[in-house]
Amino acid sequence: MRLIAAYFPITDPTLIFFVVLLIILFAPIIMSKLRIPHIIGMVLAGVVIGHYGLDILERDMSFEILGSVGLYYIMFLAGLEMDTESVKKKSSQFLVFGLLTCLIPLGMTYVMARMLLHYSDAASFLLGCIMASNTLIAYPIIGRYGLQRHPSVQLSVGSSMISLFMALVMIAALATFYTENINANNLFSFLLPLSIFLLKLVAFMAGSVYLIPKIARYFLRRYSDAVMQYIFVLAVMFLSAALSNLIGLEGIFGAFLSGLILNRYIPKVSPLMNRIEFIGNAVFIPYFLIGVGMLINVRTLFSGAQVLWVVFLIAFFGTFGKAVAAYISSLLFHLPQRDGNMMFGLTSAHAAGAIAMVMVGMRLEVAPGIFLVNDDMLNGVVMMILVTCVISTMMTEHASQQIVLEERGKWKEEGDMQNDDEKVLLCVKYPEIAPQLLTLALLMRNQQLNRGLVALNVVYDDKDSAAGRQQGLQLLERLQQQAAAADVQMQTQVRLASNIANGIKHAFREFACSEIVMGMHVHTDISPKFWGEFIQSLYNGLNRQIVLTRFIQPLNTLRRIQVVVPSRAEFEPGFHRWLERLSRFAEQLDCRIQFHGRKESLVLIAEYINNSHPSVRAEYTAMGHWNELPQLATQVSDDHLFVVISARKGTISYKNAIDRLPDELQKYYPGKNLMIIFPDQHGDTKDDRMSFTEAQHQEETSIYNVISRWIHKKSE
Repeated sequence: MRLIAAYFPITDPTLIFFVVLLIILFAPIIMSKLRIPHIIGMVLAGVVIGHYGLDILERDMSFEILGSVGLYYIMFLAGLEMDTESVKKKSSQFLVFGLLTCLIPLGMTYVMARMLLHYSDAASFLLGCIMASNTLIAYPIIGRYGLQRHPSVQLSVGSSMISLFMALVMIAALATFYTENINANNLFSFLLPLSIFLLKLVAFMAGSVYLIPKIARYFLRRYSDAVMQYIFVLAVMFLSAALSNLIGLEGIFGAFLSGLILNRYIPKVSPLMNRIEFIGNAVFIPYFLIGVGMLINVRTLFSGAQVLWVVFLIAFFGTFGKAVAAYISSLLFHLPQRDGNMMFGLTSAHAAGAIAMVMVGMRLEVAPGIFLVNDDMLNGVVMMILVTCVISTMMTEHASQQIVLEERGKWKEEGDMQNDDEKVLLCVKYPEIAPQLLTLALLMRNQQLNRGLVALNVVYDDKDSAAGRQQGLQLLERLQQQAAAADVQMQTQVRLASNIANGIKHAFREFACSEIVMGMHVHTDISPKFWGEFIQSLYNGLNRQIVLTRFIQPLNTLRRIQVVVPSRAEFEPGFHRWLERLSRFAEQLDCRIQFHGRKESLVLIAEYINNSHPSVRAEYTAMGHWNELPQLATQVSDDHLFVVISARKGTISYKNAIDRLPDELQKYYPGKNLMIIFPDQHGDTKDDRMSFTEAQHQEETSIYNVISRWIHKKSE
């Protein structure tokens, strides 16, 4: 045994990293067998291998560095996944819950420390501040259940930031009082450092809100490389955390703020978001949890009844205060009990933030040789971390299961999930626009259905078909890698056809797709027509939804979506399909969407969005006639997306003015981000039936339009 013990603790960085990876690998497996949240397993594993346990690993600088990254990551992801529109709409609820979850534990803990533990006013206040704050240590559980945007989760995250901010400000004021040797009778000597701190805080937040969006838009528009974008996001997070530390706040506040600001530039279903979550959950966050466990000294529990008493009081009153705040808030906001459970679970844990605060107290000298925090308080706070982490993770896991089960029950009752035939076909040809088409499909798809995509490349069956097929395979392979990065399955096919439109239609039926997403042609030297060589034949021969796009800049930098809706569009069978897709698109990008159309149509659009997508920031502008389309050009900026809901000839919403659409778009909207949607229509396609009453082909421009333009030109 002595021979084996000589090799411990392990100090070699390579072996330390290897042991940590083994814990990350096996802890979830073992904890799932025990029906215990795996986060507890990470913390307990840290207790076992740490200096106060079996002393297997030395807590070297890797735990300091990667642990800090993990803590920043948790806060950054919380900000990144916030529904900012819900925050604006429910700002009063966030403020109320934030104040309650801060002040109630603060007051209870302060009174307990004064009355039962007989601590000084300053020490009791410090302990109250520690219990007023919390760490979102159970947040990874939320991500696993896909509940990041649930109202109770949003409330918990927002209130956690409010309580943390208030606690940090109070700790900073307490530290200033002792480090600056402030005279308690001189109010000015106390207010001056506090005023300087507040000025630095305002400057930091104002600078971040102003500069980070500008830098993000500039970078994301010009660089699409996956590695560069990920490094850029991490750089912004660490810079914000470092500046937050510089002004006297903990770095976790800056990390959360940067995530909140970058929220709208990183869509929730994008490959970039998937990479951020994957790397954080795989390495950084587990490293942080294990590092927290290594700080916990379980042996102190056996050092005497006094320590047990201190641990019990701190953990009980702090946790009880968080529970009171959560359940009072759920009653005030008329939320069900499961939401109250979620709010309590997320806001009850304390981790490295509590350690950082208690360390501040250990450096504050209240008298020569006497510090604000004694050993009993330090041991009590450290053990409290273990207790609250266990309570938080178990309660959050229980509440998540309750919410998911109830939502699944609702889906079964409504029947919408099973009856949705969504399956998107991507028609790709040009490598320069294919990645944007895939991103668009990812943003529009129903994540709850979690169905895969189909990517199709149709090649002319001629003497160059072999080379074209090889290029198509390479293009589809790159798209498959992009889809895999977003954790989405994709079927691919390269198809030879003598008629491109027919090849697309046949593939559409073979894969049983519901709609088509494709780009508008970019090589005008091949086909000078607006619709290109085959698009017109495709939408005339297929009665399902077709989405045509032309993007000039990355989708995540769009600020507004402008949608033009023809009169009587609400009577078309595909009305809800295109409206649902655009609503999801705007929701994922977190940008405003403005509808232009008749009042009758706008009323139904508003009702649908309010019921199905209440977080979408929608605006409605009456447009009397389709002839007003050119006048809207002045309202469409370069970072807007202009969407036109078109119609096929002979349908309810079709009008002759739609024939002028190609000319008007080329004349008034050059260089703009453009989307044209042909909605679902009733009836069979022309491939299945022939009729003498309907034309089998429609030219892009009619002879009447040519004559009209010729007469107008001669009259000038």
